[in-house]
Amino acid sequence: MRLSVLDQSTVVTGRSPASSIQESIALAQACERFGYHRYWVAEHHNSASQAGTAPEVLMAAIAATTQRIRVGSAGVMLPHYAALKVAEQFRVLDAIAPGRIDMGLGRAPGSDGLTAQALNPHGDADQFPAQIRDLLAWIAGEPLVERHPHRSIIAQPQGDTTPEPWILGSSDYGAQVAAHFGLPYCFAHFITDGRGAAEAIDLYRTGYRPSARFPTPIAAITVWAMTAETQAEAERHFTSRAVWRLGRDRGVYTALPSPEEAEATALSEAEAAKIARMRQTALYGTPDHVAARLRDLAAQTGVDEIAVLTTLHDKAARVRSYALLADAMRADTALAA
Repeated sequence: MRLSVLDQSTVVTGRSPASSIQESIALAQACERFGYHRYWVAEHHNSASQAGTAPEVLMAAIAATTQRIRVGSAGVMLPHYAALKVAEQFRVLDAIAPGRIDMGLGRAPGSDGLTAQALNPHGDADQFPAQIRDLLAWIAGEPLVERHPHRSIIAQPQGDTTPEPWILGSSDYGAQVAAHFGLPYCFAHFITDGRGAAEAIDLYRTGYRPSARFPTPIAAITVWAMTAETQAEAERHFTSRAVWRLGRDRGVYTALPSPEEAEATALSEAEAAKIARMRQTALYGTPDHVAARLRDLAAQTGVDEIAVLTTLHDKAARVRSYALLADAMRADTALAA
């Protein structure tokens, strides 16, 4: 099982959203040293919680300052954009880091309806499959379908390698699209707390139509997880996530509070009970504990890869969490071998 990273460039209290972008670049470099396979950056708009509005720009900075780790989007929200422009952006990215670029594509707006309209007044999510069809041809340097009005257009710069396309989603729809085109598929486990993951991945595998590049299905999931040296420290950092989740579940997106701010938050009896339930199922704790749970989750879903999202207020603790988890997963693999 490969271990990768998902980064939303989370906004935290007491620091500017711009600092979250700088922290993402530094974390990507650290995760390369730790041995992670991929580093994916997200796309969100008009959000007080996430600063990652332009994954392709952030990817360029990360690709230019790393050497080995794969760099990708998780994902580009394709209905906002023209497929040709996305193809050109990813052709440029592949020229910057040949053979290391992942092109993760999503259909969700990554924003509210008004912002989606501002991004593209003529956007139509129903055209998503046709956009993918054209995009796959353009990034591969292949002709578009017969009689396509844009068939003569080439997405430059052409090169010897091409970005690796992925379909991302948190429902059955993305699974079906990925299966239809014969593409790798990643389910956003952290959005649904795992609900629907097994069903979507099974639907993807059973309906998979082999493609020339991917003759067999490739499935992954993204999860929220964090580690610390002690369970007590992990509990303290998790409080930030838990209190932030209370707001998210009400549709209120705010900056991630510090553990001290979270602990000082007045909670109703119902909210306290909800956090207690979160603690029972969330993926956090000591490295060995989290590594074991990730392996169990991979076995249950049958995925080939897990990408870990860790949102912590303390940036040093966040880097340390990824380091500890990588060490624990390596040790676990060595013992199994």
